[in-house]
Amino acid sequence: MAAQKNQAGLRATAIAFPGTEASGTAWDLYNQMIAGIPEGVLVRDYCLGLNWSYVEADCGMGVAFTVRGGGKRTYKMNLRGMELRQVAELSKSWCFQEATLGIAALNAWYSRRELLAPLGCEFADPAEHHGEDEPGGNGQKDAFCAYKPQIAAKGDANVVVVGHFPNVADIAEYANLTVLERNCRDGLDTPDPGCEYVMPQADYAFITGVTLINKTAPRLLELARNATTVMVGPSVVMTPALFERGVHELAGSVVNDPERAKFAVANGGGQLFGQALVMASLKAE
Repeated sequence: MAAQKNQAGLRATAIAFPGTEASGTAWDLYNQMIAGIPEGVLVRDYCLGLNWSYVEADCGMGVAFTVRGGGKRTYKMNLRGMELRQVAELSKSWCFQEATLGIAALNAWYSRRELLAPLGCEFADPAEHHGEDEPGGNGQKDAFCAYKPQIAAKGDANVVVVGHFPNVADIAEYANLTVLERNCRDGLDTPDPGCEYVMPQADYAFITGVTLINKTAPRLLELARNATTVMVGPSVVMTPALFERGVHELAGSVVNDPERAKFAVANGGGQLFGQALVMASLKAE
């Protein structure tokens, strides 16, 4: 009886962010994604990991890159037994750790083979994995490789990459490259406020899914409206709602082996692609 009361109490706990419900704002994308999750789907397990995080629900598992910083963490209750839709509200939090779990919750619903396959999504073969942990860093035909021929054919294309992906410097060999990075690592990187200056001139824009966590995605997509835009990485929420905002391709992932994914997250490992996660590509019609 006590356990049943506890579960009922968890489901009744409200996660809310006042001022985010009005339409016609940057919150529209988040509200649309959250509203797409049906009621009655419960969270069974989750982990806010060192490098990656996951949320496992009745429908499946979603992952996201763990982002630190932002506001103070407010929601520290046990999320197990809560509605997935309610946990997805955390995607609107300015505490980026909370937002990480919110995006993982959205991925638990949207980034699933059974939803994506009927939409024409293509999935990588786990057997093709060669050991690296990010798009751009393995032998599979990731988004950067897939677009190389048409970018190179243009000759002087302006390419903006948001996020310092492995091997991103290779793009500079066949295009005018700008890498926007919040935590600049080397001379190749430009601080991300530079988006206001370089993104409107982009012919191609590759945007990390982490921008959904730190809330820069709506503005970046607006700035990239003249570019061929691809959202890249495991944090990408694989929903057609992003196509309505100018995205041409979602180069994200689906969880292939939940137990391997759990181990990688709990172990603080960097490598998820391969058996745990496989790349998924969904293009706008």
